Amino acid sequence: MRIVVPYDGSELSKKALRHAVDTYEGADIVLVHVLDFVEAGYDAPPEAALPGYWQEWYEEAEGGAEELLAKAEDIVDADLETEIVVGRPASEIVAFAEETDADAIVMGSHGRDGVSRILLGSVAETVVRRATVPVTVVR
Repeated sequence: MRIVVPYDGSELSKKALRHAVDTYEGADIVLVHVLDFVEAGYDAPPEAALPGYWQEWYEEAEGGAEELLAKAEDIVDADLETEIVVGRPASEIVAFAEETDADAIVMGSHGRDGVSRILLGSVAETVVRRATVPVTVVR
């Protein structure tokens, strides 16, 4: 059995990881972290228009994601697979689950709060509507 757990380091994604490990004992747990260029663009400084800015952003974001995923293994006593993808979170989570023949997705109800969540919509809600496998949303 293969379980995909979207992971952003938030308390809810940590809770979802614990739930996946406890519920699907012996399953292959795959943490997927999505680097979202669109969200990064909302907070981008004026120099984002300069050549090389987004390459540098990507390299820094990827390094941060690798550290985040490495720390996730300390949360649970389990071997985890990890993957970093680039794109819109909901779309990439659904696509990743399909492409890797996942049996289920376990995710936190949200990783954002406040205005960002209202403007960008709920990733969990979109994944629930679009996924072709069962989705467990942990709150």
